Amino acid sequence: MKGIVLFGHGARNPDWAQPFHRIRASILAKQADALVELAFLELMTPTLDEAIDSLAAKGAREITIVPIFMAAGGHIKQDLPRQTDAALARHPDYVIDAMANYAMG
Repeated sequence: MKGIVLFGHGARNPDWAQPFHRIRASILAKQADALVELAFLELMTPTLDEAIDSLAAKGAREITIVPIFMAAGGHIKQDLPRQTDAALARHPDYVIDAMANYAMG
């Protein structure tokens, strides 16, 4: 089973996450049984670890992380690969792919 993590930066203001919730809702409107989680790098929850673990608990064995950042800066080039490697260490029999080359911007 496949899952998707929509991965954003995070902010102190919870309203900042509303576009991400709308993207997730749009995916689910087209495919109600899709496994789609939101995750944030900082200041908001769930974290990337929590989102991956949630998808794994729901049966997803192949997880694609889709960064939703305005540009592919240090968070995408450094933090995301490090966190993806840590997730793979926790779930060695899974396929976890970070689409770091596809950040918005």
